[in-house]
Amino acid sequence: MRILILSRSPILYSTHSLVMAARRRGHSVRVVDHLQCDLTILSGKLGVRFQNEFIGRPDAVIPRIGSSVTSYGAAVVRQFEMMGVFTVVTTEALLRSRDKRTALQYLAANHLPVPDSVFTAMPDNVDSSLRILGEEYPIVIKMLNSTQGQGVILGESYSASLSVAEAFIRLKEEILLQRFIGESKGKDVRVFIVGGQVVAAMERSAQNGEFRSNLHRGASSHKIRITSEEEEIALRAAQLMGLEVAGVDILRSNAGPLILEVNASPGLEGIEGTTGVDIASQIIRFVETNAKPVPVKVV
Repeated sequence: MRILILSRSPILYSTHSLVMAARRRGHSVRVVDHLQCDLTILSGKLGVRFQNEFIGRPDAVIPRIGSSVTSYGAAVVRQFEMMGVFTVVTTEALLRSRDKRTALQYLAANHLPVPDSVFTAMPDNVDSSLRILGEEYPIVIKMLNSTQGQGVILGESYSASLSVAEAFIRLKEEILLQRFIGESKGKDVRVFIVGGQVVAAMERSAQNGEFRSNLHRGASSHKIRITSEEEEIALRAAQLMGLEVAGVDILRSNAGPLILEVNASPGLEGIEGTTGVDIASQIIRFVETNAKPVPVKVV
């Protein structure tokens, strides 16, 4: 099978892990930087060029699209979809899950538990938005394009939250104000899903003095067994987003588990290292099951 991985670099852990897993299973695999792809429509036929050559039609595409290049990455994925290529993450699922506002709207509308949240884009509305969330502080302030903990700030008081939120908006950033779940104590749960099944789970704990539990920010992690309720809402969240491969982040609150985020391109390094599960191979097996190889014409 000819597998194409859309990634900014072949040396990134997740990309390399997928490449090695594919090769171990006898597949031809190529890594292509989606930002360097040209999308063509010539004589009514769609194509993709990379480094001045047409890629052709692979049997399957595995998108590894970073949040900062979602728009163009999604366009590349859509081009392959419209060429009839199987893709692990569809364009619609990528865009729906990547946008924090859209994702929370879908989750809440379908009765999945999420933290109390307010979105606003107007400086004059920040005061009333903060008051809607109540009098307890701190408050979490997020830019909508935040990732790996960047652009996420803890407002320790009303005045601090007001200043930060207004500053973000004046920088043309739409923001999310969210109730801080203090009882989670800087911990969250990452649930990894492949093909409608939970394949691994870990708990991440923020380092001292930090509230963000991102491993990139020095958080620690350990393998855990999730509850049946956590498994159910994680699977429902991934299904609702249209994701067959997903990382669902959950906070453990006094009111029960709350979905923090659903990731369309979850990293493999932290969870593979923590749990010992070869997730890359499970993703490749999922591709094998669902992709339909294109017959190679013999001349």
